[in-house]
Amino acid sequence: MTGTRTALGAGAERREGRQKVTGTARYAAEYDAPGRAHAWPVPAAVPRGRVTGVDPAPALALPGVLAVLWHENAPRLAEPDDPTLMVLQDPRVPHRGWFVALVVAETLEAARAGAAEVRVGYATEDHDVTLTSEHPGLYVPEKANGGNPAARAHGDPDGAFSRSEVRLDTEYRVPPLHNHPMEPHASTARWDGDRLVVRTSSQGTTPVRTVLAAMFGVPEERISVTAEHVGGGFGSKGTPRPDVVLATMAARHTGRPVTVNLPRRLLPTTVGHRAPTLHRLRLGATADGRLTALVHEVATHTSRIKEFVEQAAVPARVMYAAPHSRTLHRVTALDVPTPSWMRAPGEAPGMYALESAMDELACALDVDPVELRIRNEPDAEPDSGRPFSSRHLVECLREGARRFGWDGRDARPRSRTAGPLLIGSGVAAATYPVLVAPSTASARALPDGTFLVRINATDIGTGARTVLAQIAADALGVAPARVGIEVGSSDLPPAALAGGSSGTASWGWAVHAACTRLTDRLAGLPGPPPAPGVEERADTSGAADAGSPFARHAFGAHFAEVAVDTVTGEVRVRRLLGVYAAGRILNARTARSQFVGGMTMGLGMALTEGSTMDAAFGDFTESDLASYHVPVHADVPDVEAHWIDEDDGHLNPMGSKGIGEIGIVGTAAAIGNAVHHATGVRFRELPLTPDRVLAGLLAHERPAGTVGTVSR
Repeated sequence: MTGTRTALGAGAERREGRQKVTGTARYAAEYDAPGRAHAWPVPAAVPRGRVTGVDPAPALALPGVLAVLWHENAPRLAEPDDPTLMVLQDPRVPHRGWFVALVVAETLEAARAGAAEVRVGYATEDHDVTLTSEHPGLYVPEKANGGNPAARAHGDPDGAFSRSEVRLDTEYRVPPLHNHPMEPHASTARWDGDRLVVRTSSQGTTPVRTVLAAMFGVPEERISVTAEHVGGGFGSKGTPRPDVVLATMAARHTGRPVTVNLPRRLLPTTVGHRAPTLHRLRLGATADGRLTALVHEVATHTSRIKEFVEQAAVPARVMYAAPHSRTLHRVTALDVPTPSWMRAPGEAPGMYALESAMDELACALDVDPVELRIRNEPDAEPDSGRPFSSRHLVECLREGARRFGWDGRDARPRSRTAGPLLIGSGVAAATYPVLVAPSTASARALPDGTFLVRINATDIGTGARTVLAQIAADALGVAPARVGIEVGSSDLPPAALAGGSSGTASWGWAVHAACTRLTDRLAGLPGPPPAPGVEERADTSGAADAGSPFARHAFGAHFAEVAVDTVTGEVRVRRLLGVYAAGRILNARTARSQFVGGMTMGLGMALTEGSTMDAAFGDFTESDLASYHVPVHADVPDVEAHWIDEDDGHLNPMGSKGIGEIGIVGTAAAIGNAVHHATGVRFRELPLTPDRVLAGLLAHERPAGTVGTVSR
């Protein structure tokens, strides 16, 4: 075979980039069809209770309104594994915002107007939406998210802590957070006879097809689900959401194509959120900074209809050598929407707490925080004892310190000023597990010398099409321009969803295997492949999901410089630097985009993003982008992402690790630690909004109210 062999790692441009910037890329709500209708859901207006009656007449009287569905007339559904999808099936209201009706109309405007006219009666019940560390309903679940054991212990952590020369006992709080992708959750469904065709904004169409088949009693082979372009998800589109069920239900009821495009203000109560987490950290150490005890205990909430436990103590099982440790999750079921995945679930809030505590310990010991982390570098994964497949955290810390100019830092708080501004710098480490799931792919050699690779991967804005084409071209020994890619449809060979930073590792393995087999087969042909081409298929089941004797993780280090305005309390991040060890980087351009995107999201977590649960009304008060503040360009003036070369032969054929989530992990802690260095005040609750910072600055001379305690 002839051609130019592509070197993985080149910064190839996104294949779909021109479509997106010119507006020709179509998203789930943009697929029109003759007779298409629109539907708008009616959210429950009480925090707990049951629907006693629905009066659709005022809505049906409006021009253009076609139907009003509620639990008495909606199509019956088979109960899925995920009870959050059982919409319009019974009168219960498990939380405010639960959908109790759906209005279908000729236009989006008519559907919205109709939804406002539906009259719903309720019988309310007492509710509880407030999480505290002493909530009587807290219990230790069997598992946390990802199948992680809820509790793990080694040695005698309480005894070792009490005997330690230096002891830190402190608490941190991370509020509820919301995914808020640019494209809200949307689905367009139509029935062609006994066939169901769905366009949806999802991180994985194969699971959507499976769920719809079970709920509507239709064989999977008669369902086609497509997610050609997805405007972000950050985990909230990792599993089917009510929009796709409602669209399918309305299409069946009306006999017309129906689009459900959820308004942004309904997302916080409908598509999952990062649950609030309350952390208690106890670190025991020797006088020279060697950890002797590490205890990380987390309290969080879940809903009453589905258990989801944010695994925020799990990173403490990976990071540092401590002979005595305990990591524990407790959860209480409240009358709240069901939490779910949000970029780096567990690691993002857990590493904020752990890395903030490590900074507090460094200050107490008068040890450089970079050096403290290096001194506690483990030889093997602390929890499991397995050797790391590769671990270059120390190299990330040292390279980051070099690039950041850390050696010139005056460690004394409030040592650098610029008028009313206090300038500070901070550091935090990062980690994320290497996850891989079985996938299938096909590769076809065509008579004209080109190739077609087909796999039901989902490109949620990460550049998956581009990177998969590079992997295929590398395995085939040809230029990437000769490789066509088809993704984003359940009609393609089934593959894992885009989540857990596992997409490229999972899909790329299957693509590499299919292309390698095709290369071997073509080598035996005397000439060009005959029409319609030669195809090979690969399924990584049994390989990608095989157990490994190695602990496989990506690592990184974040450095931040901030300016704190003593007049307004505003925190500005002047510089943000991340250095990562994430296996082989397959595309420098898209990788840097992912790292920087994660770091920007971490900046939002630190400074602007936070949600409040109203105890009286049982609702999130920040329900749109006017009140839930995500970072904008002006908030991110100088962000750099770099990586070190890492050769790890224990991962997949490409030697790659996931990079979509590690950028957010540790960023908030680095910023918080920088704010402490700037102000001398330790803030233990996010986000660091001006009011909170000003209150801390004013209380700076009254330290008796602080939460953390250090003793020797």
